[in-house]
Amino acid sequence: MRKWIHFPRQQGKISRQAHADFPEQGIYEREVGRSGFFGPATHFHHQHAPTGWSDWQGPLRPRLFDLNKLNDSSGGSPWDAPDILHNAHCRYRLWHCTENMSELARNADGDELLFIHRGHGELYCDYGHLSVRDGDYIVLPRSTLWRLEPAEPMTILMIEATNDSYQLPEKGIVGPHAVFDAAMLDTPEIDQSFLDQQDENQWQVRVKRHNQVSTITFPYNPLDAIGWHGDLSVVRINWRDIRPLMSHRYHLPPSAHTTFVASRFVICTFVPRPIESDPGALKVPFYHSNDDFDEVLFYHAGDFFSRDNIDAGMVSFHPAGFTHGPHPKAFAAGLQHKKTFTDEVAVMLDTRDALEIGAAATEVEDPEYINSWKTK
Repeated sequence: MRKWIHFPRQQGKISRQAHADFPEQGIYEREVGRSGFFGPATHFHHQHAPTGWSDWQGPLRPRLFDLNKLNDSSGGSPWDAPDILHNAHCRYRLWHCTENMSELARNADGDELLFIHRGHGELYCDYGHLSVRDGDYIVLPRSTLWRLEPAEPMTILMIEATNDSYQLPEKGIVGPHAVFDAAMLDTPEIDQSFLDQQDENQWQVRVKRHNQVSTITFPYNPLDAIGWHGDLSVVRINWRDIRPLMSHRYHLPPSAHTTFVASRFVICTFVPRPIESDPGALKVPFYHSNDDFDEVLFYHAGDFFSRDNIDAGMVSFHPAGFTHGPHPKAFAAGLQHKKTFTDEVAVMLDTRDALEIGAAATEVEDPEYINSWKTK
């Protein structure tokens, strides 16, 4: 058994409440925390912004990738999509599905999470038929057979829980129905559309295992179920069905917005909400040193109020090991409470293990992102 060293102390001028009622005007709060906002933490008050660096040398730096500029050559199979980021427990890809899949896909390496960034269409899988649209999360249990028929070109963020499964977060004192009720999770149906796609023609299945692909050929469509019962299934939730936790007097940490949990990483969803209204409350994400987790943000839609010059389809990557937080203009706007509502939609991946950058990502990196925190 292990136990964190725990001895709350205080020195100098402090605020009694984190993220609120700072002891002086013009100071900056920095949170140093462990275990991704779930462990012990200390809050420093600084005279200068913790992101006020004048130069940066070496590989540990914040990165920005414009996935809109990726070469659209991922092909008709999701396994052809290149890695953007990856480690032993997670693979992060972007896939363009522009036409009906002529083969079925099966991921034997782990659960797959699809986030539909653009487009809509029909999903057929072992469990039946499901119409999908932009903003949908779709959890595909490991080794599920599936294919897509897009009604228009689809751009899909794929996050694999390698050798792992997706589960729901423990919601503690707010109860199991907070953020979204499990009754909001949609499952596929054995409907007429599903039955109509069954045939006796030859179909092939591309199975990914150990990140290698094998092809299995059937003389019929293996999506031939006539029914099922149980508590394991493909599930779907749209960000529009998420009701975020919020407080008008306190800026909640990203962990309050957790949507799915794997053993070595979490997925959080930032959706539109009122901005804190209490005069003493911090109104933008706080500067923090999340030294145990790499942080990845995929920007889906809206005005990303804590970042400058960010567009939908971009990905920011902040490795563990340095303090990060809002850009200077966003921080100043937060102090003035210029906005009372945020309309951003973003998907956050926090990984306990360091991520490596794929070759496709380096080709669309913005090298000036490191300088975006400079005030001069």
